[in-house]
Amino acid sequence: MRDFSSSTLWRISTFNAVLDRITVSDSLSESTAAHLVAGTLLAGLRRLQADPHDNDLLAMLSVCVHHREPVLLMLEHGPWVWPVSVFPVSRLYHSPRDVTDIAERAALSQLKLLGATRPEVREPGHALGQSEALLAKFKPLSSLLGALALYGPRSTLLTEISGRAAYRLASGRDNDLQELPGALAPAMARLRAEAVSVRDIAGWPGMSVERACRLLNALYLSGGLMVTRSHPAARSEPGPWRDAPPRKR
Repeated sequence: MRDFSSSTLWRISTFNAVLDRITVSDSLSESTAAHLVAGTLLAGLRRLQADPHDNDLLAMLSVCVHHREPVLLMLEHGPWVWPVSVFPVSRLYHSPRDVTDIAERAALSQLKLLGATRPEVREPGHALGQSEALLAKFKPLSSLLGALALYGPRSTLLTEISGRAAYRLASGRDNDLQELPGALAPAMARLRAEAVSVRDIAGWPGMSVERACRLLNALYLSGGLMVTRSHPAARSEPGPWRDAPPRKR
């Protein structure tokens, strides 16, 4: 893979200076939210802001995909600001740099969400049209969602699919995640045949609780995950508060 080129990207210091000059907060405030994003997205954004433990990049993407609303995310990548416009309906994202340009997967785990607003670009098919150069910057949204779910900052289940549950792969909905590395590919194959808990997946060869959570997040964002709460295999995901040994009396 190529190095993540800095050309066309802002430095964090420049980005913050511009925000200071136009007196816009780094976070999305109540007064600016209605102006910047669609109304159907507001409830999800407010929920994220109210829960600091769930206010991260992957959770934001999950809200955008769920509400099927386009949004421009400003991401901190080292000293640079990486703008990513997400278009859930057309299953595309637009950016001056593709997610595959990040040579080190570890760098994805350091991404931070700086802010969100309306996209400045129009998705393909808009009446006004776009230049070939602009169209070349559109990539399949599945590649972004998969990369950020598997290697991004979040290592726990998204709130929407967490808790007592069993998981299974929806029939015919795994095309977006065919090239999974290592133990993830056979794990996904087993999910086609049976409904299992996070604990079950974590016990499979080469898997762990974190890898199980990341795989399930990726499948959920791709629309390929079935979540059942009443299945006999349903269990709560392991956590330090659940797996700690009982206190001695």
